[in-house]
Amino acid sequence: MTTEGLTPSELQTAEAVAAELPAEILPPIEAPAPVPTPAPPMVVPSLDDSSLYIHRELSQLQFNIRVLEQALDESYPLLERLKFLLIFSSNLDEFFEIRVAGLKKQINFAREQAAADGLQPHQALARISELAHEQVSRQYAILNDTLLPALEKHQVRFIRRRHWNTKLKAWVRRYFRDEIAPIITPIGLDPTHPFPLLVNKSLNFIVELEGIDAFGRDSGLAIIPAPRLLPRIIKVPEEVGGPGDNYVFLSSMIHAHADDLFQGMKVKGCYQFRLTRNADLSVDTEDVEDLARALRGELFSRRYGDAVRLEVVDTCPRPLLDYLLKQFSLSESELYRVSGPVNLTRLFSITGLVSHPELQYPPFTPVIPKLLQNSDNIFSVISKQDILLLHPFESFTPVVDLLRQAAKDPHVLAIKQTLYRSGANSEIVDALVEAARNGKEVTAVIELRARFDEESNLALASRLQAAGAVVIYGVVGFKTHAKMMLVLRRESGEIVRYAHLGTGNYHAGNAKLYTDYSLLTADVALGEDVAKMFSQLIGMGKTLRMKKLLHAPFTLKKTLLELIAKETAQASEGKPAHIIAKFNSLTDAKIIRALYKASQTGVRIDLVVRGMCCLRPGIPGVSHNIQVRSIIGRFLEHTRVFYFLNEGEEKIYLSSADWMERNLDKRVETCFPVEGKKLIMRVKKELEAYLTDNTQSWVLQPDGRYLRSSPTGNQNPRSAQAGLLEKLTVPLVSAR
Repeated sequence: MTTEGLTPSELQTAEAVAAELPAEILPPIEAPAPVPTPAPPMVVPSLDDSSLYIHRELSQLQFNIRVLEQALDESYPLLERLKFLLIFSSNLDEFFEIRVAGLKKQINFAREQAAADGLQPHQALARISELAHEQVSRQYAILNDTLLPALEKHQVRFIRRRHWNTKLKAWVRRYFRDEIAPIITPIGLDPTHPFPLLVNKSLNFIVELEGIDAFGRDSGLAIIPAPRLLPRIIKVPEEVGGPGDNYVFLSSMIHAHADDLFQGMKVKGCYQFRLTRNADLSVDTEDVEDLARALRGELFSRRYGDAVRLEVVDTCPRPLLDYLLKQFSLSESELYRVSGPVNLTRLFSITGLVSHPELQYPPFTPVIPKLLQNSDNIFSVISKQDILLLHPFESFTPVVDLLRQAAKDPHVLAIKQTLYRSGANSEIVDALVEAARNGKEVTAVIELRARFDEESNLALASRLQAAGAVVIYGVVGFKTHAKMMLVLRRESGEIVRYAHLGTGNYHAGNAKLYTDYSLLTADVALGEDVAKMFSQLIGMGKTLRMKKLLHAPFTLKKTLLELIAKETAQASEGKPAHIIAKFNSLTDAKIIRALYKASQTGVRIDLVVRGMCCLRPGIPGVSHNIQVRSIIGRFLEHTRVFYFLNEGEEKIYLSSADWMERNLDKRVETCFPVEGKKLIMRVKKELEAYLTDNTQSWVLQPDGRYLRSSPTGNQNPRSAQAGLLEKLTVPLVSAR
């Protein structure tokens, strides 16, 4: 019996008849197939919706957490794992000094302003506190439970007080008496000795005392500031500590002999602590006549900014914690109780132990391109073709050689260069000083406000001025972050321009640790553009039209948006469209919205973002065509590379700028094209190496978490940095 095709009344009659039939002869009644309910249309949020954005500071904290994770990676040498843990400490210090201090300042001055993600500063601070407390606890657990025991197996020991034998105790007592006690100045606290003003990030001890001193004082509290010139870890002689590398913490020595500093008093407790202060300089560039002089004044105040974090050893009793918090006007959420030394960054001094090369990365020699190896005249090589270098895999030496030869060459007339972070005593500066003394017209545009390098840059400026160079401090209100050098040389009666453009700083040390591109070129149009850039920086006048160079704050952001829009238009017509971009940070809301629109039309977007990324990939209908990965490895990824398919006529740019508002709107930046099929193909392949990395890459999830990649199925492990090391460098034969 079937009900197919029956009307409702016929169906009712059939059911009644069937009810009177014996059950054993009843076939099942076939109910009408259910009518499918259409799925609700996917709700695509507005591109201004706050849920599409990640908070900048929280994203920065996530980067630091990825750095800390490297300390657990057993594929790294042991001392390198320790180094990652210490880099986490150093990064976190700066994070509190600048980013957390900035959020607190907004709150204190009633200027709270939500970013694109919608979080108010007080909400962001609460989340930061939660994450930071969790990760600091992990950091000390990794140090105490994993790294220090592993180092001990290699006879690298940090001997705690409970393990001091009689011989070591006697040695420590002598060392304390001879090297520490004469330098330390304990401060008793009473009405005539108020709580001292403590230097930012300095090591200090709060001491609980019992008894009455010679003047009848019995306040019960004292502070011991540890002078910065004292080493925080002291190596124990082998005849005292035994074989291997044995160390004692300065804090342990002070704890053990605090009694000696308060004669006749009883020390009930001695506890180390460290205060982090706001270290951001605030120079109103519009109201100062001499930026260098104003900056010198601000450098002193950096040491005594407002308190933002208190680190205290976890054995400190509650009453003393409350006392310290009150002294610094800090809340419980700004207190970090730690299980170990409060100043871990001082452990950097042992990460390069000569006695343990096997616990460090194997050394290598960066290569110099063959074209430059057998040439005594770098100008003749560059005049024939562009030279592209990828540091640290390829040597930074050709950049230094260009300056050295220019300093001595009688045909060179002038040298112009920007300096952001170079150090006052570098090879680059030596060459500029020599050039000035040799009568060349040397002009240096020095950015005094490069954060935490201000003092070094002031010394650099003084040194160049003393040699006769013209020193310019850039443009008021705009940091000069561009990396460019121009050499003017007379050849056959004409002036020829040679230029260097880079993604990184003129710092030979950084060139061994950071990945960066350098372009050496005699291209006429690029040389003219660089000359125009220097004219704008040094002199005055309207914006000059460039032929090839993109520059912030004028054409760079506008052109990037146009290039993204062009890919978007291609995809909307069903044509192939692809964007690859690699940089340090992505925070610019206009750029992010443009990338979202591109994704919605079908543009494939691959981003390699080392640090902050405020874009959320993988959101259906918005960013489903975007993938974001972060590479953390031996070298700090610092290259800025932008690729656009451009209707098959591929375009690649290298830049000094990240995709951040500060870089694109408030800094002087350069962005220059890679030209020629050979160089374009080379950079594209190097980009693809990062996109296929499955060992050191972390993939950003829609919820803001990062998941580490690993080989799946039959995949071979691939590391972009390891591949470039193998391809471009020469390993050094170790003595071991």
